[in-house]
Amino acid sequence: MIDPPPWKADIALRMRRYFVLKLFGTTAAVWIFFLGYFHVLRHPAHAAMLMPWTAFDAMIPFEPAGLYAYVSLWLYVGIAPGLQLRFIDLLVYALWAGALCACGLTVFYFWPTAVPPVVLDVAGVPGFELLRGIDAAGNACPSMHVAIAMFTLVWVEHLLREARVPRVLRAANLAWFVAIAWSTLAIRQHVVLDVLAGALLGAAFALPSLRWRPGAARDRSARMAADII
Repeated sequence: MIDPPPWKADIALRMRRYFVLKLFGTTAAVWIFFLGYFHVLRHPAHAAMLMPWTAFDAMIPFEPAGLYAYVSLWLYVGIAPGLQLRFIDLLVYALWAGALCACGLTVFYFWPTAVPPVVLDVAGVPGFELLRGIDAAGNACPSMHVAIAMFTLVWVEHLLREARVPRVLRAANLAWFVAIAWSTLAIRQHVVLDVLAGALLGAAFALPSLRWRPGAARDRSARMAADII
């Protein structure tokens, strides 16, 4: 029998480690975020300001199929915690992700924003009415959809590199992020400025979280040694 490539064994080990905790922990975290999101949406400090519609927004056509990429975020967010190998890494990841969400909700409370109203023909498109009821086009800037996706992108890239997976899987990770970011515009849940602000917010937490965590100095030393070799 041919042994699987080392990266497959590494990924399988990461997925098995603390599987139940990761599954229920991620689900609970998503629910807690939504509780905070809806509370701030209904009780902001001020009236919401409409975000401007730009020429870049006009260049992106409405695409109902973008809904599938949009809701896929709630699968995507489980990948990074799912690939954590040690409990301390999982805990630190959760703390950084929680800080990101808390920052976004604080912005929404003190600076509420909304997407300009647009008339969309969504008759016969499954899921849109449910989306309008659950994820109203408020709390627009920064887009937390994009912020969380950016945080996930950076962490999944780091973990895949750590496991030495093929480049095609790392490219798929980037493609998934791009699809999610595009979908927020294609289904008119956000405007371009929301997406840019969300990407910056996600990166502002993701990049420091890789540096300030247990084992970060060890990982940098290992990468430097690998480069020398």
